[in-house]
Amino acid sequence: MGRCVLRLTALSLAVGLLLVLGGCGGSDADTPPPERAPTPDGPPIRLGTKNFTEQTILGELYRQALEAKGYDVVLKPDIGSSEIVHRALRRGALDMYPEYIGVLLSEVAQDTDRPPSDAAAYDAAKAFERRNGFTLLAQTPFADSNALAVKPGFARRHRVSTIADLRRLKGTVKIAALPEFATRFEGIKGLRKVYGLRHLTAVDAEGSARYSMLDGGEVDVASVFTSEGQLAGQDYVVLEDPRRVFASGHVAPVVDDDLLEAHGPGLQAAIDAVTRELTTAAMREMNGAVDLRKRRAATVAAEFLRARGLG
Repeated sequence: MGRCVLRLTALSLAVGLLLVLGGCGGSDADTPPPERAPTPDGPPIRLGTKNFTEQTILGELYRQALEAKGYDVVLKPDIGSSEIVHRALRRGALDMYPEYIGVLLSEVAQDTDRPPSDAAAYDAAKAFERRNGFTLLAQTPFADSNALAVKPGFARRHRVSTIADLRRLKGTVKIAALPEFATRFEGIKGLRKVYGLRHLTAVDAEGSARYSMLDGGEVDVASVFTSEGQLAGQDYVVLEDPRRVFASGHVAPVVDDDLLEAHGPGLQAAIDAVTRELTTAAMREMNGAVDLRKRRAATVAAEFLRARGLG
């Protein structure tokens, strides 16, 4: 009797061990390891942006969308004006950045001839970049042009509706603007040459301080960007620009040709997928969320991308 018990116990242990081992082996065979999203081949992408709200948002949009596709992106925000960022691109410190077509032509290419249309401006800018070893990718549906804005009461009192009407104002006309406005063609230089406005002076103001200075009566005019959230209501009047001193404000990413070649067509497709979603309404909403509601640009960008299946 004791021997039977011992034999049964040994048999039971052997069967149990086989079952355990068999179960483990079956698990390895039947359950494949979790799949990982393929990582695109090629070097890291060094993405630069200029130093204002909309550029910060654009940088986050492109960074997050590319990272979602598996690209390694190094974001370098708040570098400075177009002149500074494009110089960094040429020197090889950056691989890409989002640029405004009109500013690219007048301030980087030093082409102050006013293109007859937005399409002509894009073609000219693309040709300029091609000569320098860069590709200007597709441009955005939205246009964020430079413009001049005044308060509604000021516009009524002085009968001002266009930039040319500023000639009727007596004394010095103060314009709140980013520092580079004083030396740019799409700024004081162009306003003097195209409209003959000799009595203008630029007052340095960063970011939303341009609007607060205008609201407080410290200046007569503010240099603005037409997709800014502050312009969505009725608080400001944007002056018409019939002579097109401010050229096309559509945005297009400038990308180093070597980077595009290294990564293949998938990189351009991923960038273009973001670009074509950027309408005027979308950019004004995102700009307003950051400037007026004080939300983080990274959070605003993430929500936008998720809603469109790009994040």
